[in-house]
Amino acid sequence: MNLALVHGRARAGVDAPAVKVEVYLAGGLPRMSIVGLPETAVREARDRVRAAIQCAQFEFPQRVITVNLAPADLPKGGGRFDLPIALGILAASGQVPHEALEGCEFIGELGLTGELRAVDGTLPAALAAARVGRRLVVPAGNGAEAALAAGVEVRTARTLLEVCGHLTGHCALPVANAPEIVWHPGPNMADVRGQLHARRALEVAAAGGHHLLLVGPPGCGKTLLASRLPGLLPDAGEDEALESAAIASVSGRGLDPARWRDRPFRAPHHTASAVALVGGGALPRPGEISLAHNGVLFLDELPEWDRRTLDVLRQPLESGVVTISRAARQAEFPARFQLVCAMNPCPCGWAGDASGRCRCPAEAIGRYRARVSGPLLDRIDLHVALARLPACEMRAEAPPGEATAPIRARVLAARQRQAARAGTSNAAMSQAQTTAHCALAPRDRDLLERAVESLQLSARAMHRILRVARTIADLDAVGQIATPHLTEALAYRQQ
Repeated sequence: MNLALVHGRARAGVDAPAVKVEVYLAGGLPRMSIVGLPETAVREARDRVRAAIQCAQFEFPQRVITVNLAPADLPKGGGRFDLPIALGILAASGQVPHEALEGCEFIGELGLTGELRAVDGTLPAALAAARVGRRLVVPAGNGAEAALAAGVEVRTARTLLEVCGHLTGHCALPVANAPEIVWHPGPNMADVRGQLHARRALEVAAAGGHHLLLVGPPGCGKTLLASRLPGLLPDAGEDEALESAAIASVSGRGLDPARWRDRPFRAPHHTASAVALVGGGALPRPGEISLAHNGVLFLDELPEWDRRTLDVLRQPLESGVVTISRAARQAEFPARFQLVCAMNPCPCGWAGDASGRCRCPAEAIGRYRARVSGPLLDRIDLHVALARLPACEMRAEAPPGEATAPIRARVLAARQRQAARAGTSNAAMSQAQTTAHCALAPRDRDLLERAVESLQLSARAMHRILRVARTIADLDAVGQIATPHLTEALAYRQQ
């Protein structure tokens, strides 16, 4: 039989659509063509596959070889189709049994010696193979990552010859096993001295999933506080962790299978471009906001960022997804992250300090703060001002702050109340859920309305104040929002 069919997987965003690799051998002058919208790396597979087959001591057919990658309208990129193409040629020429290919999917890039090299996006391919009930064969370098997917048999190979030996029944490929999870305790909140107001705001942010802005002079602990937030958050569930791991898998930056349950913490430099932040490229890849999915995105020196770059955050902060559109393709990446920002109060950083060292004119301070747009600030729930620490609080013998463990226990208890009530964190509640679960007494409703008018807040800000007040009440294990909860939430909006 001169026709063979091998199953593979393409990469489209965080999805892995199925691709049928059809190989047909015909008479005529020897040549090989690959059709089905292949990109340059796929077309170059002709040379890699020929050398790999010959180095594996198989016969490369001296015939007209046509390789069709179906569906034809789906762009195919990368070297992930090398292994399916090589196996299709061997099966069509009778060197590998056709029936051995049934029920299996193959991905992997071939070296000229027949070595199998790791590729990006193995975890989404394993998850997709599990849904259709097929086995998956991957390079040895991708085995631990692919084994994270439940319900799929993953086998690993180092060379094309090992795969062929498995298909012909001479030697079975080893089954991939997921690595043991390595838990990292992370930095401790006890390292943060003083700053009780900011520590409280960080606890509220962790308990409700709220976005946070820290404003203070250099060296007051803004970055220190932000780095402690992931340790306060609940452990990621399996579905959440797999989502985040799949994004890391397709990003091209590598995935550590031993730490796939860790919540991501991303801290890009302020010189990053809009594409680096939101994602993009000719072959769309996730940006920093997607790599921070189900975790924390920390933006330091907020006014130093390009304003147009910051404004691309506005839509993902509301929707939790980002869509990358290009002329030839479109990709959607999840981007539900917790935003933590830090900035100085003025260009020199010392406005409002008791030392009086700031000499920045009011116009310079206004221009500096105007670099961050109002609509973006409106989407940040908690605005916290920090002051310079006195020297006595930084002594080695000074008592440390409260450790992470008791704070995290309060956060977990508050999250459990939210899950039982609305099935989600307070920050992610819809408008209808906010109305239902954030009811105020008449006196508190009047207080909120007066504050909204006095501070000239938007309707979005008012709903966010209610959600923050609901979180503070949850930390106090109270079913009804009371006046102290509302006043504390209002204090976090006075910029």
